[in-house]
Amino acid sequence: MPIPSYTLLYVDNPPASAAFYAGLLGREPIESAPTFALFLLDGGAKLGLWSRHTVEPAATAAGGGAEIGFSVADAATVETIHAEWRDRGLPILQPPTELDFGYTFVALDPDGHRLRVFALTV
Repeated sequence: MPIPSYTLLYVDNPPASAAFYAGLLGREPIESAPTFALFLLDGGAKLGLWSRHTVEPAATAAGGGAEIGFSVADAATVETIHAEWRDRGLPILQPPTELDFGYTFVALDPDGHRLRVFALTV
């Protein structure tokens, strides 16, 4: 069975979203065009940013219908990343909080995609 290794987000402005994610991920895209950008992530996974205006077939969903999860080692790292992202001006949808699975917060990218940072409770 194939293993998911590629996430595509439909964005309004791929170059602007690529700049946002380059700052967030600490790396430049491996491909960049007016309608698409691609990041290679650790472990081989890929993050694509495709213009919602040119994707085929046309996309009907907007941001917020799913999340990109960032698993980190502990609650202190969650707090550190929260402070960094808040200081960058990312909208914080959920401040750091303890949930049944662990310690987490949720921010939004420029297109309203949810970015969840979490440390699992062991």
